[in-house]
Amino acid sequence: MAIKPYKFRLYLLRHLPFGFLAGLRIVHLDKNKAVVSLPFGYLNKNPFRSIYFASLSMAAEMASGIMALAEVMDAKVPVSMLVLTMRAEFLKKAKSKIVFECNEGNRIVEAILQSIQTNQGQTVELLSTGTDENGQIIANFWFTWSFKPKQ
Repeated sequence: MAIKPYKFRLYLLRHLPFGFLAGLRIVHLDKNKAVVSLPFGYLNKNPFRSIYFASLSMAAEMASGIMALAEVMDAKVPVSMLVLTMRAEFLKKAKSKIVFECNEGNRIVEAILQSIQTNQGQTVELLSTGTDENGQIIANFWFTWSFKPKQ
């Protein structure tokens, strides 16, 4: 499950324009793990000289969502996906490039397969952890994703 950088940039430009402007990048993507980076820059900053929490949220969501999107696109039947809830824990100011990692792709696959088998909506809560350039954890985000076969 590889994605070419220029195709991802075009995808962002069309579907998530602020992600394009903010500089989101996929660093790594496979069935089990996604890593997304967010630079510290003019469009991402807040008045406190750190990255704005909404930008962090967008990058954290992308780390889990890009794996979910890839699995939904590969599913044998059309499946809808939606974020139901999000909660976050901010541990340190984000003053440099932040990298979000989600290692729970296997749980996404299980939820989608179960939703197809039962024809019922399934939810899964996924953790995206953000670290700075020194490897220190900046924030943890938990996203509850819903998957349901389309009628």
